[in-house]
Amino acid sequence: MSSVALTLKQLSYENKSFWRNPASAFFTFAFPLMFLFIFNTIFGGDDIGPKGQEVSGSTFYVPVIAAFSVITACYTNIAISVTFLRDEGVLKRVRGTPLPGLSYLLARMIHASIIAVLLVAIVSAAGILLYDVTFPSDQILKLVGVVALGAFTFSALGLAFTSFIPNADAAPPLVNASILPLLFISDVFIPLTEAPEWLPTVAKVFPIWHYAHAMLAIFDPFEPRFYEQGNLLIVAAWGLVGVGVAAKFFSWEPRK
Repeated sequence: MSSVALTLKQLSYENKSFWRNPASAFFTFAFPLMFLFIFNTIFGGDDIGPKGQEVSGSTFYVPVIAAFSVITACYTNIAISVTFLRDEGVLKRVRGTPLPGLSYLLARMIHASIIAVLLVAIVSAAGILLYDVTFPSDQILKLVGVVALGAFTFSALGLAFTSFIPNADAAPPLVNASILPLLFISDVFIPLTEAPEWLPTVAKVFPIWHYAHAMLAIFDPFEPRFYEQGNLLIVAAWGLVGVGVAAKFFSWEPRK
């Protein structure tokens, strides 16, 4: 079989494995919706944004929770699950099969991307049906491109981050410690319109701020377009960094 056929075969297995664990699948889809409900309940009636450019809280939270869904499905899930598989010896056994290692990792990345697409669709539908958010139908191709780029970047970063996780027990706290502070300072959970100037400067070093604002640019007519700010170029650059780090430091064998 060709490498492409093997990748697709492994992708089919990853998909079956995911849906045969209904508790995990349910939580994967319920988690972003829970955040969407909580933040819209608290802030949905408020106007958010710079003076003169305010939008409703719902118009703000639907795209940023969609961005959060992509990050969770790709970065968090891949970093934690691959670390557990590595420490259980599964990755080592995979290397002993005819399946190429690249096909295995690509299948996991593609599956995470599919889950990310489903999550963005569900979050967008919830925003339309429950919170009267206007879906930007004229921006649908840009939305697909933004989701695809985010899935690639955060999947690559998730694989790269496994290189710095010493063991499976350390995976959840380390992964959450690496992502939660950045979510808070990147206008995802709370818009930091009155934060100290240095805080957004720090946030803009990392890809989450740029990815969240790329999503906002699609849903929010007052947000500067992402291609004017170069947000997606920075997200793509981080994806290439993730690929480079993973290629050099990714480990298939359990750490001692």
